[in-house]
Amino acid sequence: MKSATIPQVRVEPELRAQLEAVLRQGETLSEFVAASVRSAVEYRAAQARFHARGDAAWANHQRSGEAATAEQVIDKLQARLDARREQLSD
Repeated sequence: MKSATIPQVRVEPELRAQLEAVLRQGETLSEFVAASVRSAVEYRAAQARFHARGDAAWANHQRSGEAATAEQVIDKLQARLDARREQLSD
């Protein structure tokens, strides 16, 4: 597959200098920009999935009238956290 280009972005000289100051050894500006864009895309996709699950849960609540209490949700999250900690300690 051929690669595509991302449009050039104009930034203030100060931002460019800050960016260059944080580049790792051997890292290019293009690599940094590509990694940043990839990270932003992944973040926004995760955000969209989160909102979709929330909308579905709200629609289900409106349809059924059933909902978990805050205490039930916290207990469930605590159980998941405890299980994961146990798994990692083995």
